[in-house]
Amino acid sequence: MPIIDASLGCSKCGAELPPEAQFCVKCGKAVSSRPKRTVAAAPHTADTPPPALPKPRRNRRWVLWSLLAILLAATVWAMTSESSVAQGIQELVGWKHDQVVLDTPFTVAPRGFRYYKFALPSGSVNVAIIGEFNVGDDPHKADDKNTDQDRDNVEVYVLSEPAFTVWQNGYATSSLYESGRVAEGKLNQELPAGAGIYYLVFSNKFSPKTGKNLHASVLLRYKSWLPDSLRRGADRFWNWLGL
Repeated sequence: MPIIDASLGCSKCGAELPPEAQFCVKCGKAVSSRPKRTVAAAPHTADTPPPALPKPRRNRRWVLWSLLAILLAATVWAMTSESSVAQGIQELVGWKHDQVVLDTPFTVAPRGFRYYKFALPSGSVNVAIIGEFNVGDDPHKADDKNTDQDRDNVEVYVLSEPAFTVWQNGYATSSLYESGRVAEGKLNQELPAGAGIYYLVFSNKFSPKTGKNLHASVLLRYKSWLPDSLRRGADRFWNWLGL
């Protein structure tokens, strides 16, 4: 701390003495060597900077929570949206939605049948086989048209592997789907969860002479695990955001 000199007064009369005085200006007493006292000066704080305070971490936390919210919103959008971008992401990470079973014209011989085999992998849930089919004209008689009665002779089944073996040998069995004798129809059938092998069968066994020309478009749809109401609400929300 800085030292400040304080001059004393005259030892006889107490008068204040000017600096370096040899005699008292009041009483004339000779001035002896004067002791000095020290006074501690008050600390000068005008130019002293305040101590540094730690920077608040609130901004950093806000940025972190914002990034987490954006990541969560993007994940929910990718899981629920029906847009092509979201569908691509779902396919990329293994969230399958549609798998084509059949999409081509074909023929079924008189009293014959045709089948398409497909399998579900382990862990499959909420899977449905959907599509439509219709009967065309007799492919072997281009000049003739099938009668309405003959066109209604096609049967379509969805069978498990054991049930298909029984049906193929001519015995009645349980089926996951059975159309009855029709000329066209739509298919929308839930499949059991888990791994399994199934057969999509087109039978023409009730037509002894006439083959059938059919066209079918059938696929497996891996539905979302989200409830339909929540899925529809999410779709409306993304549409409102323009995503």
